[in-house]
Amino acid sequence: MRTGSKEAADPRELDTPGGDIKELLSIAAGYGLRVHGAHLDGDKIGAYAPELDRIYFDLSLSQAERRSVIAHEIGHHIHGHLCDSTGNEWQADTYAAALLVEPEWYAHLERINHDAEWIAEEMHVAPWTITDYRRYCLQRLAHVTYARPRMGAGQWDYSARTV
Repeated sequence: MRTGSKEAADPRELDTPGGDIKELLSIAAGYGLRVHGAHLDGDKIGAYAPELDRIYFDLSLSQAERRSVIAHEIGHHIHGHLCDSTGNEWQADTYAAALLVEPEWYAHLERINHDAEWIAEEMHVAPWTITDYRRYCLQRLAHVTYARPRMGAGQWDYSARTV
């Protein structure tokens, strides 16, 4: 596992699909971040305080939601965000989805049931993480789905035939 720099953690470095929160805490610690549960104001469910190198999550969240929020806030750190903006949220959402959703396991689960909430429950993440994964990390072309596609032939992390 890479630690101590702002290089993005490789999502495949998580030991098992649906891993527990300790893995995320280890990733955060590797970047010098401390993670705290707190009662956050209003409808906030998470926050990144770059000046303190701290991530906060709301104590009312489920374990799955906590995993998604912590991964999202790590994404803000990875990308050097200092304030909220639509672009910053997109980058943090994409980072969290790529970190928490393992492509082969996702493909297996999607073959069983396409429902995002069911897949999220199986993967121990919040449903919005599955929605973000579908929106930002998948590319469907004809009968093939590519995970994290880039420009050029053969440049994707995973592909599966969807028949």
